[in-house]
Amino acid sequence: MYPTRIHRGAANQRGFFVATLARAWETSATPLLAFVLAATLAGQTARAETPRPDTPQPDTLMAGVAKVDITDREAGPVNDPLYVKAIVLKSDTETAVLVSVDAVAIGEIGRISNDYLPTVRTRLQQELGIAPANVLINASHCHGVVCADVDEKTVQAVTQATKNMVPVKIGAGVGHEDRIMENRRLKLKSGKEADVRHAYSLPPDEEVAEVGPVDPQIGILRLDRLDGRTLAVVYNFACHPIQGVPSGGNTADIIGFASKVIEENLSDDTLALFLQGCGGDINPVTYKAVEHPRSAEPLGNLLGLSTLRAVRKIECQADQRLTVRSETLALPRGDRTERIHQLEIEQQRLLQSLKGTSLNLKTFLPLVVKYNLSEEFPSYYSHRYLHDEKLGRDDLRKLDSENRRNMKAYIQNIHTMEALTRVQANLSLLRKHQRAMVDSGKRTVDVELAAMRIGDFVLTTFPGELTVQIGLNIKQQSPHPQTFVAGYTNGYIYYAPTAEQLQNVGGAQEDSDCILAPQWQSIYETKVAAMLENL
Repeated sequence: MYPTRIHRGAANQRGFFVATLARAWETSATPLLAFVLAATLAGQTARAETPRPDTPQPDTLMAGVAKVDITDREAGPVNDPLYVKAIVLKSDTETAVLVSVDAVAIGEIGRISNDYLPTVRTRLQQELGIAPANVLINASHCHGVVCADVDEKTVQAVTQATKNMVPVKIGAGVGHEDRIMENRRLKLKSGKEADVRHAYSLPPDEEVAEVGPVDPQIGILRLDRLDGRTLAVVYNFACHPIQGVPSGGNTADIIGFASKVIEENLSDDTLALFLQGCGGDINPVTYKAVEHPRSAEPLGNLLGLSTLRAVRKIECQADQRLTVRSETLALPRGDRTERIHQLEIEQQRLLQSLKGTSLNLKTFLPLVVKYNLSEEFPSYYSHRYLHDEKLGRDDLRKLDSENRRNMKAYIQNIHTMEALTRVQANLSLLRKHQRAMVDSGKRTVDVELAAMRIGDFVLTTFPGELTVQIGLNIKQQSPHPQTFVAGYTNGYIYYAPTAEQLQNVGGAQEDSDCILAPQWQSIYETKVAAMLENL
């Protein structure tokens, strides 16, 4: 019997060649012809048995990737493009989809409507047979402006990815980046908390006691083709990508620049897909800088380079583990009636505390400059003060005292107005969510949670802006070393701060732009722990 399959390894190929040569020798008229026939047969068989790069292999996942431009180019100047990116993964028993959208949220706010997620899932199920619960769509939370037909573009990206499926080896790892972000919640000496926003000014420096934590970990999934070229990098990180660009143009912000660095420094056509983490209370560093133009590009470059450094240390291997679990969890909504009443009282107190002063901005600013340049002799040169003192006059000293009183009163009014803007901005958020709760007639909100395993890479998701401590807690409690958390996924229910942060309702955006009661945290973390345990 002639052999019908060449096994891997040079030794087996040599054995086949020798056997073929022997058979050819027996049937050929000349040794040269026998050698030529044997070489031809061996080469044809070896080529036939060499696996094609797109042929499914035992114990390997199949994966396909695609991205589609979703920039609204009619909304104004464009600095860099926004994308919807898709990775389709398939094992012998499971198919799953990871999608990243360069948008502020999946529904509720921004350009993406609430029917986007069910529309996309329904079409993917009807056209591609993919179970709705196996489609995970994450918003990068950049504040770019996407096109109106983003749902159609999403289906297009996933469909294209299914047509590009190749066998892949996978590996998971972590990177580190702590230079580009900061916790935006300020713990004040009064026991209250404020946050760093452009919507209002900061409290005075002397009132700030400390700041909260950050999560410098970059969670990474690497997918390589069988020939070693990198097909995709999935990376998870916690930071609001809202730094902007000097031109003010439409931008994917930090994430757009980071993904570009990753894609341009790996294989041709590598896809970098970002999953936003627990960035609810994490700002870009120098977010409120006024001394230089704010630019997301250097921050994105740093994140991209740190991700690349970690990617190159990850070793990929055949691993077909692909599991997706999805559950719906009812979380308690917060009743803000009493807190709204308290803030309305505070609002009136601040208004009534504003006092009249003879200064206006025009007269105040020159005085501030003069009295900070020369504390002892602010109104004129020193010799005039000394001359008057010799004559027993103190006119300039009295003028200085009056100016200082007026400046103090003016500065107090400024601080009062700044506090008032913070109260009014957050009071508006509380009223909005209170009305929504009353109108809904429900004291709970249903959220979709997902848990996914891709080899050693474990991901859990939540449809809101988790603050960073929540993510740190989940990672610490998980039985899987490579566990990562993606907020902003499969819906949007606003901010999800810790129970401790919710004791500060009305003081910062995270606790004011929130519909949850403090009890939500323990309910959620308990459920996630159980889902991770069962993966």
